[in-house]
Amino acid sequence: MLPVTEEYVGQRLDNFLMRHLKGVPKSYIYRIIRKGEVRINKKRVKPMVKLQLGDVIRIPPVRYDTSIPPSAPQHRMDELLKQVIYEDDHYLIINKPSGIAVHGGSGISLGVIELLRQAREDLHYLELAHRLDRATSGCLVLAKKANALRAINQQLKDRVVDKRYLCLVQGNMKGSKSIVDAALEKNTVSSGERIVRVSSEGKSAETEFRVKERFKGATLLLALPRTGRTHQIRVHARHLKHPIAGDEKYGDRDFNKKMRQMGLKRLFLHAQSIAFTHPETQEQIKITAELDDSLINIMQALS
Repeated sequence: MLPVTEEYVGQRLDNFLMRHLKGVPKSYIYRIIRKGEVRINKKRVKPMVKLQLGDVIRIPPVRYDTSIPPSAPQHRMDELLKQVIYEDDHYLIINKPSGIAVHGGSGISLGVIELLRQAREDLHYLELAHRLDRATSGCLVLAKKANALRAINQQLKDRVVDKRYLCLVQGNMKGSKSIVDAALEKNTVSSGERIVRVSSEGKSAETEFRVKERFKGATLLLALPRTGRTHQIRVHARHLKHPIAGDEKYGDRDFNKKMRQMGLKRLFLHAQSIAFTHPETQEQIKITAELDDSLINIMQALS
């Protein structure tokens, strides 16, 4: 039995277990929650439930060796540390490269959070404040204190965090901007792959797209998600009939082939900036992450 201390108040149960049960596969953690083997105050719970002060968590014995987490290659940790674009006593923000998951699981032993925890052993607390798709690059915020995590989580919940993305899409979008208000529903196909679809049965989702630059057969858009659903920008861009370049899941095959021939080897979706209120100074913090050379080269080739 584990009592929840102030340090973990507001943290999701699944994230707490991944930190507490180091080395245990994510799939195993979700399985024991689903089977009711993990309980809070003697009740069955869902993975995303937020921990409250004084909660008592029951965790069953596990058969995995949790004493030693997977060891991260030094060069991978060094490369990630070079991507730190902001740090203070409360937050660490990186320009996440495309192709690296934010956390381990589903066949991935080490993600951003595991690599940074090993690279920064001086930090006794480090948690993801939000998530980015594996294929998406850009601003990713990590909290170095529990109260910092709670503060930004509340701002995300209140929808006052300003997140801006750049994406290159197929075709020329009419007008200077477009707002997509279309509910999204998660589905899992027989292969186990997660797919998100526009559905009236889903959760509300809204994205504003603004034209930044027009090219022949493509448009650079600024995407402002007003909600934070899984794959939201990618699915809403497709719903707008302007799928994102390099999107193997929701994109257009012929357009993606053309972009590959021009040198694009990744999804052209980048979390350009994030702005939020600092919990200690109450000042507005705005951080911008530069595009990598591969995306800049594609725009130059299109010009």
